[in-house]
Amino acid sequence: MPEYAKFTEDMIKTHTILVPDMLPIHFKMLIAIFEAKGYKLELLRNDSRAVVDEGLKNVHNDACYPALLVIGQFMDALKSGKYDPDRTALLITQTGGGCRASNYIHLLRKAVAKNYPQIPVVSLNFSGLEKDSAFRITAPMFLKMLYAVLYGDLLMTCYNKCRAYELNKGDSKKMLDKWHRRLCNIFLKGSRMFLKTKKIYRDILDDFASIPLSSEKKIRVGIVGEIYVKYSPLANNHLEDFLISEGCEPVVPSLLEFVMYCAAGTFNDAKIYDHTTKRSIFNKIGYELIYAKQKELINVMKEQGSFEPLHDFEHLRKLADKYINQGVVMGEGWLIPAEMAALAKSGVENIICTQPFGCLPNHIVAKGMSRAIKQDNPNANIVAIDYDPGATRVNQENRIKLMLANARL
Repeated sequence: MPEYAKFTEDMIKTHTILVPDMLPIHFKMLIAIFEAKGYKLELLRNDSRAVVDEGLKNVHNDACYPALLVIGQFMDALKSGKYDPDRTALLITQTGGGCRASNYIHLLRKAVAKNYPQIPVVSLNFSGLEKDSAFRITAPMFLKMLYAVLYGDLLMTCYNKCRAYELNKGDSKKMLDKWHRRLCNIFLKGSRMFLKTKKIYRDILDDFASIPLSSEKKIRVGIVGEIYVKYSPLANNHLEDFLISEGCEPVVPSLLEFVMYCAAGTFNDAKIYDHTTKRSIFNKIGYELIYAKQKELINVMKEQGSFEPLHDFEHLRKLADKYINQGVVMGEGWLIPAEMAALAKSGVENIICTQPFGCLPNHIVAKGMSRAIKQDNPNANIVAIDYDPGATRVNQENRIKLMLANARL
């Protein structure tokens, strides 16, 4: 194995760490948490065709579309001349599962080493990978990151709902920006204000509820699929914006669901294979903590009453059991059919499943399970949209328009 540049303690003060774009609402707050600890992170927003072209140049054509885009976005940014290679590092997440989301860090290192051997690639993971990295996540940082995900999910839910119906265009974006600044400042200053969750939840809900909205009834469209393509505007060609332009309300499941799915996978496996480990015990404790925080947010949303609460994760697990075993955890595994079923049963019967090229597990648990979901929910209108380097935006949007032509209010 070739030697690659490593991220050291000294680099925390000297290097800018580039972060790929996936969830701008969430990631800005997560970046603020790291900046409070002395790290300098920058969220990449380059999303031209050059990103895809760079990905195709640097990744073999068997790699999945998310890998191609993430690596392409990094390489396009580095070649822009905006960043000093001697003072730049790259940050990529690793889930720890069998998916390439764990493994394509090596493809990125190989691509970077050709032209920028001095640039280290840093792993962000909670599964013990890359143990020798100087990029550390302490228990207090983890707690702050959990709250950032909760606040991000709430902002995303309120924002998507309001901007679909706002009477004065731009009101929802102004409100989102206001809360972004406020929450980022709380995390950046290291204030313990972020712990006052119930008050902050209610204030967010009340502020968004104050936006004048139309009473017009619109088609609600759920978005599920592989995590990167589901959330990333770069990957799904700004799908949420397109649905808004078509007079629809996009409904996007929370990021916390994926976090809890990952946590549940370890102790589920311990039960299935009768092999309890320290990690499975730790994940079970962590899961119970996260679930309690999710319930707190759901209860506040129910009390406030202006917005539909997030899906209770234990409810999702029960729904999954009806269609697929929870031992199916490759990629997004049982979570995708569970989310489709939860959306259909909550009245969001029109569902887009984002399907990235090269993600075989996603095709099995999404396309493969859609018939079972439809049989149980006859009004469900599910369409799988393929996202790959050769797919044109026009074809994707035409398929969505065809789905919307059959949609029910």
